[in-house]
Amino acid sequence: MSQMEVALTAAVSSRHLSFIETGRSRPSREMVLHLAERLDVPLGERNILLLAAGYAPEYRERGLDDAEMAAVRDALGRFLDAHEPYPALVADRRCDIVMTNGALGVLLDGVAPKLLQPPANAMRIALHPDGMAPRILNLPEWSGHLLQVLRRRAEAEGAPELTALHDELAALPGVELAPPTTGAAAGVVVPLRLRSADGGGELTFLSTTSRFGTALDVTLAGLWIEAFYPADDATAEALRVAG
Repeated sequence: MSQMEVALTAAVSSRHLSFIETGRSRPSREMVLHLAERLDVPLGERNILLLAAGYAPEYRERGLDDAEMAAVRDALGRFLDAHEPYPALVADRRCDIVMTNGALGVLLDGVAPKLLQPPANAMRIALHPDGMAPRILNLPEWSGHLLQVLRRRAEAEGAPELTALHDELAALPGVELAPPTTGAAAGVVVPLRLRSADGGGELTFLSTTSRFGTALDVTLAGLWIEAFYPADDATAEALRVAG
């Protein structure tokens, strides 16, 4: 973004912003937080900005098992339980799985135990040849969707660990960097088409991703919930029977 674009986005005069950028003017704590909010800077990076400007960090980073996070754990647990018999998981900013419901086993059947050892990475499980990849019937589409999401997160957060994960997964066999944009595959949504565990049928899912919109904790802001829904009656019935 140009300096003028940042100034317009943040509703700050370009002259004042120029003084801040060149060091002629020291930004107030409020200005640092204002700019970070308008530019949608991740909470952890906002702490780094504050430190660079000479201020104490604003946002704490508690572990999910911290006593102060009990309400969050309870809320996530209720969501996961209520979503059954459909699969759902909670992952952190590194895409490591932190919570699941019992129905996730439908997706994980046949995954090598080594990939499920903590910290089990959701993206790696999905695309690794020892993971779900052999059962994914539309691997080029699904892998392209996942890598596109991962690349955008890495760019938005300036996270080298996510960039490294993206590059690792992009080198796996059968993986595409982006979903197709033309043809029959470019429909309303990219489904997950999964060969059933017994090999005799197909399970088709739609997925949604949710995050806490009012998070004031670094850990909480990085959590995301992936919930899978049956895309047809046959899948819904198979999940009901399995549950």
